Amino acid sequence: MTAATVPDITTLRIGVLCAGNSPERPGSLSNGEQAAKALTHAGLTTDLIDLADTPLSSLRNRFDVALLGVHGLGGEDGKIQGALEIRGIPYTGSGVLASALGMHKPTFKKLLVQAGIETPAWIVIDPKTSVESTLSAVRYSLGFPAFVKPSSGGGSLAAGIAHDEAQLRTMIEATKDDPYCEYMVEEYVQGIPCTVGLIEVEGHLVTLPVHDVESKNEFYDYEAKHDPDLRVEHCPSVLPDTLTQNLQMLARRAFDLLGAHGVLRVDFLASFHHRTTVLEVNTLPGLSERGSLATMARAGGIPYPDLMQHLVRTAFTKPGYLP
Repeated sequence: MTAATVPDITTLRIGVLCAGNSPERPGSLSNGEQAAKALTHAGLTTDLIDLADTPLSSLRNRFDVALLGVHGLGGEDGKIQGALEIRGIPYTGSGVLASALGMHKPTFKKLLVQAGIETPAWIVIDPKTSVESTLSAVRYSLGFPAFVKPSSGGGSLAAGIAHDEAQLRTMIEATKDDPYCEYMVEEYVQGIPCTVGLIEVEGHLVTLPVHDVESKNEFYDYEAKHDPDLRVEHCPSVLPDTLTQNLQMLARRAFDLLGAHGVLRVDFLASFHHRTTVLEVNTLPGLSERGSLATMARAGGIPYPDLMQHLVRTAFTKPGYLP
């Protein structure tokens, strides 16, 4: 489908779907409010919808297109995408399959390995396996320190570094009855967190400038992501051109590998030992005006209000059938 088939979005009712009940609700709600405000100020008909108190059955007649600002479980994992597909409502972001693959980190990492793209080694914490067995597996396959995080989560919530077996034991025991359910342990790679955004503009996929971050905390955690005083950002990146060009190339490969649509953010670690690893992808990057996607877009010459409108238009450029 070409850009010429995209309807005039000034004639549409845009539903900004956000919040819901995942652990990432607060950030999603804030992002949705900012996106809705930008679209409204641009003269577009916009409705901010909190999925926590809105039944899916009521969505069909409430708006014409969905701008997805949901994060975490139930939002980025293909479930809301499937619900919108069934109801015939156009929506931003990737389809059901790419959303599910991108959200479940162990599965996406398997795709990376098969494609010859480097990603830190990992093991999934199996609740049916004893803690001692998991500790042994980490000791011999990953070593310490190791990084623990939810298999399906974002924003660095419930993530952290285990410096030794005692810390890892404590972290594993803390995952029991956790809303994320499944956790993974990943090889710890010391390096600079970098991200690359991709956004479709008028039918063409644009690779945005690289965004790198120096965290003042031990790693780029939830606190540092939400407190500007705890990080130093560079966009465009101050890393060497050869490295940033490689990151952008890998981001496009990840986009194609996943079968993503419209928008994607790919997160990397650029190691101090000349090693570049893909950490994960985000099929629904945050919509905040100060977030990394908007920061990269501004560096690429796309103002925030325009970015939100480009995102809305991508809902209409999906193929006739997208898994």
